[in-house]
Amino acid sequence: MAKKRNQRNLKAVQAAKARKKRRNRRRRRAIVLAIEVIILLALSATAFVMAKYDKFQRGEINSDDIKINSGVKKEGYTTVALFGGDSREGELEAGTRTDTIIVVALDHKEGVIRMASIYRDTLLQQDDNTYNKANHAYFSGGPKAAINMLNKNLDLDIQDYATVDFKAMSDVVDMLGGIKIQVTDPEAKMLNKYVGETAKASKKKAHKLNGGGVYTLDGPQAVTYARLRKLEGGDYKRTERQRLVIKKLYEKGIKADIGTLNKIVDKIFPQVSTSFSLKEVLSLAASASSYKLGDSQGFPFEKTDGIIYRTAGDVVVPLGLAENVEELHKFLYPNETKTVSSTVQMISTEISNLTNVVRPANMNTEEETNTDNNSNSNNNNNNNSNKPVITNSTSDSGNSKSNNNTTGGGTE
Repeated sequence: MAKKRNQRNLKAVQAAKARKKRRNRRRRRAIVLAIEVIILLALSATAFVMAKYDKFQRGEINSDDIKINSGVKKEGYTTVALFGGDSREGELEAGTRTDTIIVVALDHKEGVIRMASIYRDTLLQQDDNTYNKANHAYFSGGPKAAINMLNKNLDLDIQDYATVDFKAMSDVVDMLGGIKIQVTDPEAKMLNKYVGETAKASKKKAHKLNGGGVYTLDGPQAVTYARLRKLEGGDYKRTERQRLVIKKLYEKGIKADIGTLNKIVDKIFPQVSTSFSLKEVLSLAASASSYKLGDSQGFPFEKTDGIIYRTAGDVVVPLGLAENVEELHKFLYPNETKTVSSTVQMISTEISNLTNVVRPANMNTEEETNTDNNSNSNNNNNNNSNKPVITNSTSDSGNSKSNNNTTGGGTE
């Protein structure tokens, strides 16, 4: 009797071991299968990016041609320049008007993307040491000159860029099903005035809004909204609208399915010029989902307008470029402690001398940056006759070039 019980127990133990062995085999097969799927997905994503990469307009920039101020190196960050171009022919090199200039800082430690719009009319030193509007750099010398202008004036270490045609933004918005934005009555009125021009440029139908309210804007509407300028706040509010549109597109883009993303890539990449290598694009694509979009600001934080500077015309003058750059770094690189370079200090002094604009001694920059810095347009509607004309030229080489072609499109 006992012998039979022992035999039954032995068979039960053997059966249990067999079941466990089968479960382990199934588990190993499942793990192997999961690993294979992950590898296949990674390979597929890599192959996808590689297959689409040649659709970019490649903007080759020799690293030897990029100028960075002495001692400027951002550890733990990658800083790139994003330009919004207005090219009727689809060419995005020199001669393109850049209404949008955004410095994008990727914080690798915190996984945050921060953006700072550089007001296009800001008076800054150009690559050739003359002074002109910020957007003149791209128009006269293409992305290389624009990157060097940003690096020199703002103590940045930008080495790569991406330029997007405004038509591309219109296409992306439509492919993502529109973006929801609250529009004010004045914005709606101005949008209706110019949306036809935008729609015509992008070969689409124009749809007008019924006054202010919350709308799901289509492509031409969103682009027109982002470019509105002849409103209270002028270019300051325009850059705020541009950053809002980018934020909305980012939020919808990361939720889009692979089919939609594939269509966007096929349509948009030919309208993008970039210096990123294939390896860099693959790296960015792989890590994109690990970053969240953080705060955005406009630069300079403290400024004055209504100043006529030579042939550049109406310019925005930083109230102390050096102090503004210091605050810019606190915003973009919160883990960094650094004083501005001697180059920025020199440019800051020259701008003050050239424009007779002096920073008030009691100005509190940090307090100002915590407010809506885009809402105060000092003298946007003043007549030119009431604006001071700059006549002193002791610090400038006198070779400032006309900026008449860099003032923007129909929504200027």
